[in-house]
Amino acid sequence: MPRLYVLVVGSCRVRPGCGVVAVAPWPECLTVCGPGSGAVSFADMRPIAESDIRASFVNCTKGEAKRLALPRDLADAPWDDLDFLGWQDGAAPDRAYLVAEFGDGPLGVALRRASGGAGRMRRTMCSLCLTTHTAGGVSLLTARRAGKAGQQGNSVGLYACSDLACSLYLRGKKEIWAAGKIQESLSVPEKVDRLTTNLTGFLSRITA
Repeated sequence: MPRLYVLVVGSCRVRPGCGVVAVAPWPECLTVCGPGSGAVSFADMRPIAESDIRASFVNCTKGEAKRLALPRDLADAPWDDLDFLGWQDGAAPDRAYLVAEFGDGPLGVALRRASGGAGRMRRTMCSLCLTTHTAGGVSLLTARRAGKAGQQGNSVGLYACSDLACSLYLRGKKEIWAAGKIQESLSVPEKVDRLTTNLTGFLSRITA
């Protein structure tokens, strides 16, 4: 039977305090918990050519990767402020894409946005960067798992900023409604480390 794993922010059962937890059914293993854990690590984000982006996708066919819509402002992307490249499909609101430096190179995943959303004033937190939004600023995004697992209908999901601008929010490069902000004592590097830890867990579940 197809399974859906949703990653939310909390205390990890594998390594307390790492910021990643999986909701039942508990995955067979989730050992990607950040520095010192033996996890796959992220390299700094670097400009990626269109051909490399299309070749990086692991959970869609080559034909789908060739046809997917890339960001129109790709050449002007703020690479120095990005921990991953994420964008919405302008022609298909229920589709989004994410590419990150993962292991030996870029890894891309195609995402689906769940229909519907939170109430107008309901506050919801992104599971990657912990930014709190209102009025649909956070969406449930699901990704078909790579390989045979995905062919069998298994998928992975998490709640994330609808525009996938996590890197810009945590650096203060993109603002949110003031009443939705949560003051933290963490430095920007610490927030980046938390973001990449959470993203590592998500991508590792897709590629497992």
